[in-house]
Amino acid sequence: MAPDTELLVFANWSTLLVCMVLKFPQILSVMKARSAEGLSLGSVLLEVTGFLVFLRYQMYYDYPMQTYLEYPMLIAQDVVLLLFVFYYTGSMQNALTYSGIFFALWNVLVLQKWIIDLALNLCTVISASSKFLQLQHLWRAKDSGQASALTWAMATYTSATRIFTTLVTTGDKAVLLRFIVLLILNFWVTLVIVKYRKKEDQKDTKKKD
Repeated sequence: MAPDTELLVFANWSTLLVCMVLKFPQILSVMKARSAEGLSLGSVLLEVTGFLVFLRYQMYYDYPMQTYLEYPMLIAQDVVLLLFVFYYTGSMQNALTYSGIFFALWNVLVLQKWIIDLALNLCTVISASSKFLQLQHLWRAKDSGQASALTWAMATYTSATRIFTTLVTTGDKAVLLRFIVLLILNFWVTLVIVKYRKKEDQKDTKKKD
């Protein structure tokens, strides 16, 4: 097996394995604290939207399944996270409304080729906006709350591996741009969470002293 092929197999499988549990630290953190503090509802909603568009695009153009197999898992995990956020923010009544919106989006995307192509270009903006909303939420609160640095660090890793797999397989420039933007923003959010988490730990230490 050629070195590039071995790296591709490793990148695909490691990405898949990481994505299988990527949202677990975040979900468990929310469950343990019984609070969605530190999480931006808008950020999670936009993230799910971006995932749906990207998955639909990959399926529409019949790209290799191993390059997007993690997305159904990520969507499922985000749905669970959304339900907890809705529950702890007292807005469970919105769950059905958003389900209908996502279902309609899934079907509309493939009505015309230009729609799905345009949607992917907008997908990068949507996904970037979801990260900026989370950053804005953290900056305003100056508190990482239940935001999981591990989840965002794993997302950074998967963005990096997908840059490599895209270069080796499809070479799709729009997809490549998306992952480069996500890599930068995921890493940025991770750093901000770690920064505020350290401040919280320092405050707790001072209180104990």
